[in-house]
Amino acid sequence: MSFEINGKPFSQAPRAGQCLRTFLRELGHFGVKKGCDAGDCGACTVLLDGEPVHSCLIPAFRAEGRAVTTIEGLGGDHGAHPMQQAFLAAQGFQCGFCTAGMILTCASLNQAQRTDLGTALKGNICRCTGYRSIEDALLGKSNVDESVERGAAFGRSLPAPAGPDIVRGKARYTFDTELEGLLHIKLLRSPHAHARIVAIDRSDALRVPGVHAVLTHEDAPTVLISTARHEKDWMDPEDTRILDDVVRFIGQKVAAVVAESEAAAEEACRQLKVDYEILPALIDPEQAMVPGAPVIHPDRTTANRVADAQRNLVAETHGEFGDVAAALATSAATFEGTFYSHRVQHAALETHGGLAWIDDAGVLNVRTSTQVPFLTRRALADIFQLPMDKVRVFCERVGGGFGGKQEMFVEDILALAALKTGRPVKLELTREEQFIATSTRHPMRVHIKAGADADGKLTALQLDVLSNTGAYGNHAGPVMFHSLSESIAVYNCPNKRVDGFAVYTNTVPSGAFRGYGLPQTLIAIEATIDELAKQLGISPYEMRRRNIVRPGDPMLSPPPSEFHDVVYGSYGLDQCLDLVERAMRTEGPQPELSPEWLIGDGVALTMIDSAPPAGHLADAMIALNDDGGFDLTVGTAEFGNGTSTVHRQIAATMLATTVDRIRLRQSDTAHGGHDTGAYGSAGMFVAGKATHAAAVQLATELKAAAASAWLCDAASCTLEAEAVVSGVRRMSFVELARLARERGEPLAAHGDSSGTPRSVGFNVQGLRVAVNKGTGELRILRSVQAADAGVVANPMQCRGQVEGGVAQALGAALYEEMAIDTDGRVINAKFRDYHLPSFADVPRTEVFFADTSDTVGPLGAKSMSESPYNPVAAALGNAIADATGIRFTAPPFKPDRLFPALLEKFGN
Repeated sequence: MSFEINGKPFSQAPRAGQCLRTFLRELGHFGVKKGCDAGDCGACTVLLDGEPVHSCLIPAFRAEGRAVTTIEGLGGDHGAHPMQQAFLAAQGFQCGFCTAGMILTCASLNQAQRTDLGTALKGNICRCTGYRSIEDALLGKSNVDESVERGAAFGRSLPAPAGPDIVRGKARYTFDTELEGLLHIKLLRSPHAHARIVAIDRSDALRVPGVHAVLTHEDAPTVLISTARHEKDWMDPEDTRILDDVVRFIGQKVAAVVAESEAAAEEACRQLKVDYEILPALIDPEQAMVPGAPVIHPDRTTANRVADAQRNLVAETHGEFGDVAAALATSAATFEGTFYSHRVQHAALETHGGLAWIDDAGVLNVRTSTQVPFLTRRALADIFQLPMDKVRVFCERVGGGFGGKQEMFVEDILALAALKTGRPVKLELTREEQFIATSTRHPMRVHIKAGADADGKLTALQLDVLSNTGAYGNHAGPVMFHSLSESIAVYNCPNKRVDGFAVYTNTVPSGAFRGYGLPQTLIAIEATIDELAKQLGISPYEMRRRNIVRPGDPMLSPPPSEFHDVVYGSYGLDQCLDLVERAMRTEGPQPELSPEWLIGDGVALTMIDSAPPAGHLADAMIALNDDGGFDLTVGTAEFGNGTSTVHRQIAATMLATTVDRIRLRQSDTAHGGHDTGAYGSAGMFVAGKATHAAAVQLATELKAAAASAWLCDAASCTLEAEAVVSGVRRMSFVELARLARERGEPLAAHGDSSGTPRSVGFNVQGLRVAVNKGTGELRILRSVQAADAGVVANPMQCRGQVEGGVAQALGAALYEEMAIDTDGRVINAKFRDYHLPSFADVPRTEVFFADTSDTVGPLGAKSMSESPYNPVAAALGNAIADATGIRFTAPPFKPDRLFPALLEKFGN
């Protein structure tokens, strides 16, 4: 057989049944990605005789005699293709995992197809960008600042350093490498929601050709862990084992097969015989709390950081300021309601997975898709009783995270298999496994009571939250506490009460998800503010202005917090409200709609702390090189959050150079130092402060070195244009490097950040919707978000983070929903049944930034990757209520959910 790939002939024959995607990757074309293996996402798109196809659906033999073009060959021998250049100019990517497939599809479009991009791009999903920058690429727009003077990088729209490699398919993600002697892992998973494993017969599985090992709970350490990764272990319960003899949800791993091929491992999984003792299962969190209900973790105690295992409570909180009941009794207006939020999948296009091997020095190496390499290393060292210097965890570029990769779902099995077999091993979860066996957003029931006086001032605010943590308590307590914190702390109110419960059920575990509990409670709180405003005849904007915290006001939510390090580093909430209200009042597009369509506006706001509590640590190191450039080493990971760009901007600004002179190394425990991880809005605010501290210190060292050579006072020296200057004297960085080398004293510096004190960020979302009262169809006519990000480090990237957050939140609010049946089984574990937002689904969001400068964050900046997600569903609920006069309390707001209430109110 012969194939032409990127203009070159190949004679290798594919295996029987092999798809074109795996065939191309085996030939080294790593730009062809795996996102779903079902033809739903487009990450594997290639051109077949010039036409875009999903290579996961094409049998490899069908490409014989045809021209296959991957992203690596799109430009031919002439360098970058014009579409690759367009994506680079527009920065039409964030994590970049979808970008190769997206570019190939866009490059194939004719003029007619470009007039209907919703249809033309329906086969390519981007989870990060919100699609506006992709559209800009197709329109030939450039979003980058082309020329930036030395020392002026911060605050400019500079491109991502990995951009050229991303658009050419050269950026390396977790599996874009080759290892000799690689074995493959496949996992047998539980078909039962709750069962005890009586016995596992592995004899037939071990007889499958190519199988090296079958690992069960008998082979794994018995230590209790949490899959959640935090700097402080006490934040999460110890309730999980690598492999357990009790399974608590459908999809939990039962055994791991290690074999020469994935096919052999899958066949061996089918040959395993497991004897289960079925145990009572709890699917409903309300039933899990009923006295006498079956106990899911009967052996766990408070010593395992489980609040009350006999009541299936992993965590709970209660507190009150003032007297809520008395205040409600005397309020001029009151509102009470119950709101529900549902399970949502992170749906990062790169699934969880990794590679592990023991190197010649006896070091366990784990290359994985993670947001927390340093915390994962610490966990693996503890579990397997290895010295820290004998464990290395690192990630290359990560294909999306959204909180889901703040967990340890695969690294422990990888380590176990590598240690047991002594061979390199690979575990890559399928898209179905991502749905049924990792984590989701916490479903919550939120009951709210609130009151206000005749002037619209809040008098009482009470929340009762029931959070469904699923089978294990990873992130259960922190998410619940966070959901009850900034959500009500942003409003002044003399009487507040909270009651929160995080409950075990026999369902897929919940975990860290963008927003970390705030979106779930904001749906209720922001609806309540609107309902009180309506009763009192006050506009929704004015109602918020009368109640929001201002600098000097305490940010309070009961019970009293033990952490008192949150300050108003900058305050732009008032500006954000003004910006959104002004934009929503201006004349926007006027669609032609029939009288069946009802129009309404909605607004919601949110406040978020700029780092997690209890410490979030980061180290950075920077050194001057012989060529006058710098090596910057940070621990934080890049998964589309833009930190690899911003860290270089910070360093270049402080060292009077340009970003191309800053060479970045990141997210590898072998580089030394420590970094808690890229989560909790800390990539800029914590890790960026460490980079800033290191660069400031190195600048001091550079001036001191020059002053020593000149025998002058270092205070007279400044950094200008890649040199130290004092009066008429000038010493270039190259000369300084030579001087340091001659003295045997390299010029380098270290910086760190402890994550305290913390600041607060603010976001306000406005939406205009049209609802068809006859069908329940909903259209978004306008989307506006204003954000207080302090000094915006990179306006282009920050705008993209807001747009992507809004798009992801709209997906969750409109149609994304993990469906679980009465047995606890996820029944829509693939993209085509889950409905991720595509190009046609996402409105273009107008983004505005408040004019502030944060006194705590690096160079006046603070985080803005997580928080744009938070107010969107709440604003959408308020817009629908404004349009229809009906308060819907349970997203997603699908037409079939809206229609019954619309029919009851308006008739046929």
